[in-house]
Amino acid sequence: MGLSRTQAARLVARGAVSVNGTTARASRLLTLSDQVVVRFPEHEPPRTLQPAPIPLSVLFEDEHLAVIDKPAGLVVHPAPGHWNDTLVNALVARGTTLSGGAEGRPGIVHRLDRDTSGLMVVAKTDLAHRRLAAAIATRRVHRGYAALSWGHLDQSARTIQAAIARHPQDRKRMIVTPEGRPARTDARVIARFEVADLLRLELHTGRTHQIRVHLEHIGHPVVDDPVYAGGGSRRITGPLRRRAEALERATPRQALHAAVLAFRHPASGAALEFRSEWPADLRESLLAAGGEDLVARPDPLSYLLFFNRDG
Repeated sequence: MGLSRTQAARLVARGAVSVNGTTARASRLLTLSDQVVVRFPEHEPPRTLQPAPIPLSVLFEDEHLAVIDKPAGLVVHPAPGHWNDTLVNALVARGTTLSGGAEGRPGIVHRLDRDTSGLMVVAKTDLAHRRLAAAIATRRVHRGYAALSWGHLDQSARTIQAAIARHPQDRKRMIVTPEGRPARTDARVIARFEVADLLRLELHTGRTHQIRVHLEHIGHPVVDDPVYAGGGSRRITGPLRRRAEALERATPRQALHAAVLAFRHPASGAALEFRSEWPADLRESLLAAGGEDLVARPDPLSYLLFFNRDG
């Protein structure tokens, strides 16, 4: 019916579900030919999860979880303006079982912004969801991001610790403020071009827009970030301005990609690690930044030892 597990559980708890004319309990096991009737409250019609035939790149899947390489432009879960064209809708279309999760967000343990590409883990059972969420909360999930950022970091290895909160006037934006929640991002330069750095960024916390906010805060925003731009190419002055403008034109969206995801399997405890190379839609950005030799390679991040955490 396209309902999330949370919605279904609430209907059962309200006595709105019957089997063969008898009000059903959640523990009821169905058998062949049972007739199930669901009565939806007239004053509170549920929003069902509609299937959407959106192709997905699934790197790993078992009965507990699935690891997705999300393309840029795909919203993760239904929300105003995107009720039927999200990652969750695509998972429903392929018949993927999803855990309960928050209302309207079945299976979603962590999120990526719409225009951020890369790796996500989706929970298929409630047990997996709880254990994965706990692992993220206790920083036992490694999440590594690749980004093109304007200018050059003074130090190749840098820790950004700055509390983040929602903007008091613009609820779609986040800001750095002492009143916010603690947030930490580690940044390392992987390649240095004329007007931008290719960075490896590791999250120690998971605040909304954390990497984008932190990089703008230290004066090196993500290239072509529409919200936390920090001036974009205009911040580059002198003879390099044209190179910066060319980079901006060549970048179709914020140059941020979730390239590494590592965690222990919530059921078996086995160590899992997944990698995603620099995405195809940002290859022109790499070329415009000055990485001509890298664009010719199928594995620019591997070539630059991005996945070597000791590098």
